[in-house]
Amino acid sequence: MKVRNQTTNKVNVITLGCSKNVVDSEVLMGQLQANDFDVTHEAEKSDANIVIINTCGFIDNAKQESIDTILRYADEKEAGRLEKLYVTGCLSQRYKDELEVEIPQVDAYFGTLELPQMLKVLNADYKHELIGERLITTPRHYAYFKIAEGCNRPCSFCAIPLMRGKHVDRPIEDLVKEAKRLAGMGTKELILIAQDLTYYGLQAYGERKLADLLRHLSDVNGIDWIRLQYAYPSQFPLEALDVMAERDNICKYLDMPLQHGSDNMLKTMRRGITKRRTVELVDTIRQRVPGIALRTTLISGHPGETEQDFREMYDFVEQTRFERLGIFTYSHEENTHSHTLVDDVPAELKQERADAIMELQQGISMELNEARVGQTYKVLFDRKESGHFVGRTEFDSPEVDNEVLVPVEKNTFVRLGDFANVKIDSASDFDLYGHLV
Repeated sequence: MKVRNQTTNKVNVITLGCSKNVVDSEVLMGQLQANDFDVTHEAEKSDANIVIINTCGFIDNAKQESIDTILRYADEKEAGRLEKLYVTGCLSQRYKDELEVEIPQVDAYFGTLELPQMLKVLNADYKHELIGERLITTPRHYAYFKIAEGCNRPCSFCAIPLMRGKHVDRPIEDLVKEAKRLAGMGTKELILIAQDLTYYGLQAYGERKLADLLRHLSDVNGIDWIRLQYAYPSQFPLEALDVMAERDNICKYLDMPLQHGSDNMLKTMRRGITKRRTVELVDTIRQRVPGIALRTTLISGHPGETEQDFREMYDFVEQTRFERLGIFTYSHEENTHSHTLVDDVPAELKQERADAIMELQQGISMELNEARVGQTYKVLFDRKESGHFVGRTEFDSPEVDNEVLVPVEKNTFVRLGDFANVKIDSASDFDLYGHLV
């Protein structure tokens, strides 16, 4: 008979950065729980004796947040309120040597692919039979679903390949198995993520297999929505659009970061696509998947960006009318190709250009939302907040996109994680308001 250790280690896992980090933390937590650790995630008041921080090292603001978080828990350790402090993730992968010198209070630093080594330091076993299993930290009804690791793209501004390595596919059979397990736990929405969804299959199968993967996942009972994030525009696998159009449980939604709208900048950024081909691709996507919501992200102030380049990007946004859009100001990242260029756009001008794009997008979003007034949509409800049930249509991803708000009234009953039909009564620039029908 197995005798449980009388001294149970309590671990609080802190996750910073993107949804890919969320999945990594969930896998870590699943392994720790299987090793009889008591695990919490981002507990505000925790009696954990061990803290593991999963860091982000993408851009300056994210790096600073990671460093500040490490320092906060280093102080906790020095004050005797914490026994062990470990750091993992992208910042640790990229700056391990420097961090070990600058913040020696951390017991050990680990890279993005060093989960087995971390578990060994914690006197835990890496359980291969748990591959694909994890402790979900999102609301149970949706889960981020990582289909690949790393990236082979040569984008000049991006440090992700330095932190995540080359692109490695997860096998279709493993992904289907994980999807079935998640569905059995009550997950209704899979949000497919990777550094580059559209590259999927080339490493494992020698050809792009996103369309095949979508078919297999679409067949999993209990999965009502499948959402695609982080698609790369160059060499986009058009056959995936046909699957999106055919299958009702694949959301008419695509997150495709385009980064810029001028040929000069696209070439400098090493994006492998021209403005003309980008416009043609957007037109093709909208023709083959009618009603699709396109989300993109852009960068303002990349080295060499002229006023003419910015004007072309502005005009591109104005003409294309993306349903969803975000924009970053350029961050000068060490060891990238762009770092060899002069960071010649002042910070104030970078922000001014980003603000102008978002002001433009705000007006576009308002017009598109007003066009939805009077229509009825299937809504998945995520939470209850400030007298409203808050949910999303298939055209919106959690945390970054529009939400649908339904007032909490005596005759209104909504279970979080359930779908309901909502008729839209009014709209704002980034939200819709309606009632159940």
